Amino acid sequence: MANQFIVETSARHAHVTQETLELLFGEGYQLTVKKELSQPGQFASNERITVVGPKKELANVSILGPCRKLNQVELSATDARSIGIDAPIRESGDVAGSGACKLIGPKGEVELKEGVIVAKRHIHMTEKDAADFGVTNGEIVNVLIENGNGRKTIYGDTVIRVSNSYALAMHVDTDESNAAACARNQMGTIVK
Repeated sequence: MANQFIVETSARHAHVTQETLELLFGEGYQLTVKKELSQPGQFASNERITVVGPKKELANVSILGPCRKLNQVELSATDARSIGIDAPIRESGDVAGSGACKLIGPKGEVELKEGVIVAKRHIHMTEKDAADFGVTNGEIVNVLIENGNGRKTIYGDTVIRVSNSYALAMHVDTDESNAAACARNQMGTIVK
């Protein structure tokens, strides 16, 4: 339907700087593409790391590419709690004063004093998409998730993120996806 969009589950992952990548994997190392993601130019890499918190660790965490200007680890609230990290709910890129952890790769380790967040649910839109939906960048909306499984859900506090470099898609973490029993091709609708 014209007023709907795909709802994608964003599992735990990390974004790293080139400097951090080289500390974890070796000098001059480059990420290798495992799978292209829905957002143009973004990919899941073949590279995996371990995220260590005060209580325990999460192994086999995917790095998404390309490299970024800041290190950021995105966990579900359940993941963060299980390894003992106090991770605030934030928009991507807002890492100041967020959770700390250690990253372990095959060639080294990196201590992050901040960078661990629970990503705030959001909808990526182009300017045309935003005009079609009647929303603006930074607007907070409610989204209806309905799939006939007995877990009809309305997600509040969903941020609209507008850029012509985006593709239309909503991102929720694994906790949110499981709470609504999201299907593989789950669709969402903005409700007023």
